[in-house]
Amino acid sequence: MLELAASWNASATVLAEVATQLAVGPPTELVLLPEASLHGYVSPERDFDLAPFAEPIDGPTARACAALAERAHVHLVAPLVLREADAIYNAMACFDPRGELAFVYRKRHPWLPETWATPGPFAAPLIEIAGRVITIAICYDLHFLGDELAPADLLLFPSAWVERPDTRVARLAQLARRFELFIANANWAPGVVRVPGQSGSCVIAPDGALVARAPTAGRIDVEL
Repeated sequence: MLELAASWNASATVLAEVATQLAVGPPTELVLLPEASLHGYVSPERDFDLAPFAEPIDGPTARACAALAERAHVHLVAPLVLREADAIYNAMACFDPRGELAFVYRKRHPWLPETWATPGPFAAPLIEIAGRVITIAICYDLHFLGDELAPADLLLFPSAWVERPDTRVARLAQLARRFELFIANANWAPGVVRVPGQSGSCVIAPDGALVARAPTAGRIDVEL
């Protein structure tokens, strides 16, 4: 997974950074990007409105992500500001090594500043990748997770975490132990916006142990 520095309205630059990170690292099967990390979660002026970045599932950002997944031959789980009819979702989309859409998850519990976002109407998907059953939750969803995690081996947890003190690892460890699953958290890093809770992307084992943690922006490679 990749921890990416907070940006704003610079998706081409961020995607180029993702491509670079994938090219220099070892081969991998699954790559997770942080929440809203392509267009940005909030501007340096504290504008939280991502509606201007909204596009359909076949829009230019999704097509760029699909091409990157195919070129790197990975499952790429990337953020989208997804427009569907009159709704706009804070979404994560998984593109498989053929560049085809494997799943879309629409954040079910937008955080308070996300007034632009429609709550997702569907439960998180359960999909098998590399022999493991994978599901997903986005940031504030963490506070509402329960027995829907029971069938999963791995929870993908993209975030734009904001908290002081940062209790994220403790919360994730408790969840991992409760449901005996791995958790991979791709968090945003300091960039054009700096707030408490950035950095520290991590992987948690089913016993709650911290397998890996990123002190700053970059790539984390873990074999589960």
